[in-house]
Amino acid sequence: MSSINLIESFQEFKEAENIDRPTLMKVLEDVFKTLLRKKYGSDENFDVIVNDQTGDLEIFRRREIVEDDDVEDENAQIPYSQAVKIEPDYSVGEEVYEEMDVLDFGRRAILAAKQTLAARIGDLKKSSLMKKYADRIGEIINGEVYQIWKKELLLLDEDGNELVLPKSEQIPADFFKKGETVRAVVKKVEMRSNNPVIILSRTHESFLEKLLELEVPEIMDGLITVKKVVREPGERAKVAVESFDDRIDPVGACVGMKGSRIHGIVRELKNENIDVINFTNNINLMIQRVLTPAKINRMDVNNDKHHADVFLEPDQVSLAIGKKGVNIKLAQEMTGYTIDVYRDVAEEDFGEFDIDLDEFSDEIDSWVIDEFKKVGYDTALSILGPSVEELARRTDLEEETIRDVQRILREEFERDEESAE
Repeated sequence: MSSINLIESFQEFKEAENIDRPTLMKVLEDVFKTLLRKKYGSDENFDVIVNDQTGDLEIFRRREIVEDDDVEDENAQIPYSQAVKIEPDYSVGEEVYEEMDVLDFGRRAILAAKQTLAARIGDLKKSSLMKKYADRIGEIINGEVYQIWKKELLLLDEDGNELVLPKSEQIPADFFKKGETVRAVVKKVEMRSNNPVIILSRTHESFLEKLLELEVPEIMDGLITVKKVVREPGERAKVAVESFDDRIDPVGACVGMKGSRIHGIVRELKNENIDVINFTNNINLMIQRVLTPAKINRMDVNNDKHHADVFLEPDQVSLAIGKKGVNIKLAQEMTGYTIDVYRDVAEEDFGEFDIDLDEFSDEIDSWVIDEFKKVGYDTALSILGPSVEELARRTDLEEETIRDVQRILREEFERDEESAE
């Protein structure tokens, strides 16, 4: 029978990655049974056979031999006079198997079948790709940069599948060139315009967690567990770890000898500072650990309100807060507590009394006061001490706004001094 280029077509289809052979055979069979139903109204007495090695397709029609005058259904019955032309030994009541020539369906029907076949295989590939990556969410994969756009990178995996790394999922310091290999974690898989899109991430907490698994065998072996990871991508991260073996120091194992294990991860994350801390259910101790590198003098913890007031030496306040408030923000995410930091210094040490910043709410906008308090500047003297540049660096306030606030505070102290005289 004519192959109608089906073999060449089949060779393309059977190359389809991740599609198992039985499924592919079933699709081919279904496509041609649909063709048969359109031409003959039914496919019940037809057998479609596909050779999974060569791609050859054969269609056989089964018909019962009846007397010439008893034919009621030409699809299911064949006159005796016709049957003996195929095989002289046939008799009434037997079944005749005839091989169909695919060209009998017509070129238009054949073309439609091939297009349907291509569409079905395309849907199978999409479904297979969706399942493959849905099962790999949270795993690290490597991709080669194929296209660079303003808002995202297009990568190719080892099978040539397209992966997307949005700008929002890249570390701020990331810079990639075409052809470069990128490591990222599979964040999610979604459908866009009926096509599966695999979204990668280098900023997600799971990326750091998986990097630790690769570098620290004790985590992979289950001797150490990562309890929680919080990140400000490219700036700082905090990782709480716990050991199930008292003989293993989880922090030491993660950091490695002279930082050997953690250094590779830091480089991958573009010099992101990583604080590895021992997990504990003691919230006071946990707060003390997550505020590292700052040293705490004392704290008041309200477990009902999930709030903690932390008191530190003046030179430790900025360490606890961190650059742009990153350290204290991550500490709050790690513990689930709202943490306010205060300078633990007696008033007489200043040589003059101090004034709470809220006392100036009639002269300073409340949002400006909140911005200062957010990073630990809650009194007049705490704002008058640092330079304008330092305050601007630690807050999101303009230098002009900071100068106005310092002027208001300074004038208040001057008025108090005049009153004292």
